[in-house]
Amino acid sequence: MDFSSVNGKVAIVTGAGSGIGEAVAKIFGENRMKVVCADINIEQGQAVADKICANGGDAIFVQTDCSENSQVRNLIDRTVEHYGKLDGIVNNAGIGQGGRPLHEYEMEEYDKIFELNSKGVFAGMKYAAEAIFKSHSQGGFLINVASIAGLIPQRGQALYTATKHGVVGMTKAAALDYAPYGITVNAICPGYTKTSIFGNAPEQAMAFFAKDCPAGRIGNPEECGYLALFLASDLSRYITGAAIPVDGALSAGHMNVSTWKHPKIRE
Repeated sequence: MDFSSVNGKVAIVTGAGSGIGEAVAKIFGENRMKVVCADINIEQGQAVADKICANGGDAIFVQTDCSENSQVRNLIDRTVEHYGKLDGIVNNAGIGQGGRPLHEYEMEEYDKIFELNSKGVFAGMKYAAEAIFKSHSQGGFLINVASIAGLIPQRGQALYTATKHGVVGMTKAAALDYAPYGITVNAICPGYTKTSIFGNAPEQAMAFFAKDCPAGRIGNPEECGYLALFLASDLSRYITGAAIPVDGALSAGHMNVSTWKHPKIRE
């Protein structure tokens, strides 16, 4: 597989300081993309940009709170000012909320999660799309990191699920808007993945998540990162409007009892 088509492309990755965003930024850098690492955490975001540069790549860090519209716009402007163009963005920054029935959430929690997970993604798509058009980019792309919660509702996750369904919906609508102009718009929908979104979850909880997944394990951020690289490349120019699960078949259907007639084939 030849990913040389991404060489020299300028891409923004939000939430690049850790987890999936960090994996995407580093993989982009390894493949000679010019990466703008955006994160609210200065220390973590700068460290990722420095690591890309130390490995021979080209990256800068721009501190950004993606829940603030003006900061997202500044991020886009700084990118174009530094690199002269923009080819794509990975809207990855987001927060999780879960584990409670809907009525136990407070209105302030609603505002907080929608400001980042919904409005922040919208702002990233809006300002990035404008910059991609003005850059006359060949092979422009918008990639949104949603969740399998954007494909199937999850108990105790009313607000998070609502934001991620919204991201998937915006992705599909924008794909229709920009398909005639060669800009692809896709969503990556991770399942259980080793990121800070789990916080300090006990081992018992992590074991439950692994067992709950048909693949029997929790995913690695790099597995989403390489999908992002593919979606940023010319290899995927006919893929747009897709919401692609990276979840070990978790969203494929309900697990049931299945007995093998010839189990020795696995030996």
